[in-house]
Amino acid sequence: MFVTPAYAQAAGAPAGGGMDIIVQFAPILLLVVIFWLLIFRPQQKRLKAQQAMLSAIRRGDTVVTTGGIVGKVIKAVEGEDLEVEVAQGVKVKVVRGMVADVRSKAEPVNDNK
Repeated sequence: MFVTPAYAQAAGAPAGGGMDIIVQFAPILLLVVIFWLLIFRPQQKRLKAQQAMLSAIRRGDTVVTTGGIVGKVIKAVEGEDLEVEVAQGVKVKVVRGMVADVRSKAEPVNDNK
């Protein structure tokens, strides 16, 4: 007698909350998938390519640093600094991670002579 019709309908209806939660979170999950496909995955691919390029630098390669200096690698020790010749007789030490691009790859150098 004191129960309103709206309260009586809500009290007698089944909960059905499982499907409502899925419908509410579907747009959020869709955005997460789109961000992963468009932003994170290509960024990971670029990072892997950059790491492969840096680890493949050898003596004789022409490199460009992040500062825009172009030079030829004179000495390259795995995992350490590079010695780059930027002009005739001018050698500069460069951190391997600061190489932006490898312009030309040199032929393998025979150090056994």
